[in-house]
Amino acid sequence: MSIGLRLEFRMSFEFAIADTCFLIDWARYRRRDVLFKLFKTVFVSEAILREIVSENTIAWISKSIAEDRLSLYTEDVSEIQEARDFVEESRRIPHIPSIDLPEALCIVIGRRRNYIVLTENRGAIIAASLIDRYKDVIIWKSLEILIEAIKRGVLEINCSNPSEIFDEYMNDTLHFFPRDDLNMAIEVVREICGKM
Repeated sequence: MSIGLRLEFRMSFEFAIADTCFLIDWARYRRRDVLFKLFKTVFVSEAILREIVSENTIAWISKSIAEDRLSLYTEDVSEIQEARDFVEESRRIPHIPSIDLPEALCIVIGRRRNYIVLTENRGAIIAASLIDRYKDVIIWKSLEILIEAIKRGVLEINCSNPSEIFDEYMNDTLHFFPRDDLNMAIEVVREICGKM
């Protein structure tokens, strides 16, 4: 099953919720503040905060919370229970990577509050696409965010090197995009350059 690049975007959005793997990557990215130009608020759940041990990531999260760019999200009991049920249900599906409670919680909160979920977790993305009540949750990986930032003019592109922004992200974070997804993203940049 492919969890490739989703090129469907909302015209406007305010809120997102980010999971651990996403935050760790973005804390390393030199243009990480792009997030705050796309979203009014990015929430971080208490369960996600408890998972983070990287000093660099903790420092960025703390600074961003102090600047009112990231916001702490306190889960309620019903959200935690639904996330537990989601984890159990996902583990009944053969041949998909497992997900843990914090990632499942982001998907549950995304569904309940209509937040965009920011994750790189393949298991969470696949499980959400296979379980009916989570199919409509909008999940973005870093590549979708970079493309949206390019489309909105938040990130400036170099038409003589259409992969520059993506290469920069991969070099900073050591998170490498799947080749097909990267090629699709580069094609989007080329299309934008063709209209300039």
